[in-house]
Formats: sequence, structure tokens, C-alpha cells
Amino acid sequence: MRRQKRARALLTAVLATAVVGAAGGVAHAETVTTAAADEAPAAQRPDVRLPTTVDGGAWKSGHLQGMAIDRRKGAMYFSYTDLLVKTDLRGKPIGSVTGFTGHLGDLDFNQRDGRVYGSLEYKAAKAFYIALFDGDRITRMNMDAQDSGVVSTVHLKEVVEDYTADMDGDGVFDGNTGNTADHRYGCSGIDGVAFGPDFRRGGGGHGDDGDGGDGADGSGGKHGRQLLTVAYGVYSNTSRQDNDHQVLLQYDTRHWKKYERPLTEESPHTSGPRSTDGKYFAYTGNTTYGVQNLEYDGHSGNWLMAVYKGKKPSLPNYSLFVLDGSQHPKRGIVRGQPESERGRMLSLLPQGQYHGPSGTYGWESGGQYGLISLDDGRYYIAESGTVSGDDGTKQTGRAVMHRWTGSTPTPFTPVSPR
Repeated sequence: MRRQKRARALLTAVLATAVVGAAGGVAHAETVTTAAADEAPAAQRPDVRLPTTVDGGAWKSGHLQGMAIDRRKGAMYFSYTDLLVKTDLRGKPIGSVTGFTGHLGDLDFNQRDGRVYGSLEYKAAKAFYIALFDGDRITRMNMDAQDSGVVSTVHLKEVVEDYTADMDGDGVFDGNTGNTADHRYGCSGIDGVAFGPDFRRGGGGHGDDGDGGDGADGSGGKHGRQLLTVAYGVYSNTSRQDNDHQVLLQYDTRHWKKYERPLTEESPHTSGPRSTDGKYFAYTGNTTYGVQNLEYDGHSGNWLMAVYKGKKPSLPNYSLFVLDGSQHPKRGIVRGQPESERGRMLSLLPQGQYHGPSGTYGWESGGQYGLISLDDGRYYIAESGTVSGDDGTKQTGRAVMHRWTGSTPTPFTPVSPR
């Protein structure tokens, strides 16, 4: 009976009207509604019903880049380019991390260690990191990213090497510009991040590239070893032919403690793994800044890649691509490279709209500003906007629940409040 009373009390709190008004935020009210998950398997049902919308507030910052959720503790995290905001599921701000001069991108929550992982770029310093946030310690607004101790970083050497590659051989690095032959694969850095199984375990077995698929712990898949997958940003450049793949790196983060260092923007560190645990390619055609939001869906076993549309006129330029998680990576040609190159190729799910000349499948969808799979057919898709007031323009964001239908051209439908 006591447990039932606690559950009723918590549900009442979730249904309450939340007034958001904290340092740096916007004072406004929103009624948070919920959606039932009765059709979900019991193992996937949350302790309480999740709200159909979670308001991330309004902030003087960059636009919304990504979201993550800690369902057990009832916390949502929003990345606003140079700011991380933590809210409860009513949209009430709990804390924030400020002071980033780099680009904070997509987020994901690691259930194993209870931390939030995000992509973090310092292109001028040729430094690319995974930022790890200790969410339990984010308890007040405007905590400094460098001094508060809530952020640690791990350097990604592989990304730096591709970003700084002198592809035209003139001995000059051309910097942060897409209008150049430099940057291997058109690499502009990183953005999409997500935890999920080893790609080599597609279909529950080994890939055919001879590398084997089992994790070091002898497990894999949704309930086994989870690897961090990091997707490249890719410059939009319609004159190149070597920038038509999405590039995805996988890392086993279980032993990353030895690499973690505090964020020091004035003196960027280079502590990180010397190599990846897998480098993969997915042919989609060129997109504008690559995979903005990457998400693994434990319900289907597939991976979603939300992108800003590409600009090459010969391509369909979809805004959502889905990787077929049942397929093994296959050794294949990385198209368009100045020298012949083979790599591990990932397969697009053969659903949605099909473009014969390029052989690509895709959808028209949101998710570029934030995408969270709830692993039961439901997703939170971010909505990004702006509001203007006496103190200037602020960036807004909120998570809105949708259900996957697979329909074309748009595969999601909003979930109605109950």
C-alpha cells in the first residue's frame, strides 16, 4: 500500500503544472501531460508514465544540439551548443553547466556508469573530445565546465587525424572550412553519439571481415556490452566525391577512466585511446555536417541517423537514414577516395523512400536537434526555436514524444496525451 501511495504521488507530480524560471532560463508555464505505455513489454515499462513533452527552457546560448534522459532518476539533459541544462521531467531546471567555448553537440546517457556523454569540438585547437558529465553532481545553475569538477574529457586521436589530413598534399592545413580538398572523408569533426552494441554483432553473429564480433566480456546486443559510437561531422561540399559516406567510430568505454582529464580549454590535452574499437562507413551521399543526432533503438535493433540535408543535386538528400542492425558489416570500397580504399561498410535499412541511382533509402524527418529512443517504439524528438524579450533573443528546446510508424515520407507520428 505504501508503494502504491508513493507511485500515485509521483504520478501526480508529473502531471502537475511546472513553472520554469531559473537563472538564465525563461519564466513560463507548461502543463506536462503523459502517455501510457501499456503496449510495451513489462521489462521496458518505466516506473511512471513518461510525459509527452518536456520543456528544456529558453537560454542565451546556441541552438539545441541534443538530448539525453535518465529514466530511473527522472532527469532530462539538453545541449545548447555552449551550455548543458538538466531538468526534471516536468521541465523544471535542476542545474546547468556553462563556460564552453567549443561546440557541445549530441548527448547520450550511459546506463552502465550513470553519466551523460556528449561530443565536444575545439576546431581551432584541432581538439575533439567526448565530454563526460556526472549528472548527480549537477545540482545548481551555472556550474563552470572547467572548475566545478562535473566534466571530464577524453581525446579522440582518430578524429584529429582525419580532420587535419592534408589531402591535396600542399603542406598547408586549410582549417575549418568545407571549401577545400583537405579533411579526409570531408571530416569536420564529430557530432552524433550513442551507446549500442558492437556493429560486428549484426544478426547476432560475426561480421564477415574476419574481425569477430563478440565483446571482451563474451556478450553483445541490447543487454550485453555497449560501445560508444561517435559519428563524424562532414562538410557540405558539392564538388568533392570523397565525402559521401557517414563515418562512425566505436569505442569500448569501460576502461576510459585512465584517459579522463578535466576540461582545460587554454591547454587542450591529448589523453585518449590510441585507436578505435572499429571504424565503419555508411553510404548516404553527402550531408551538411554529417550525423547531427545518432541513436540506437533497442526495440528494432536499428540505428537512426538524423542529418541536415545535403546539397548535391544528384542525390535525394534525405534527412533521416536508418542503419540495418541485423546486417553484418561487409568489406567494401569507400567510394570516391583519391586512392583505392576498402573499409567496413554498414547497410541502410531497405525501407522508406528509395533512390535508385544512389541505391539509398531514407525518410523526411525531424531529430536533427535531439533524438531519444525509449526502446519500445516511442521516441522523443526535439523541437528547437527562439523567443525574444526585453533581454534579447533566447534559444528554446523541448522533447516531444512520437511513435515510429515507418510510413513514408515521414516515419514518426506524435503521441497524443492521455
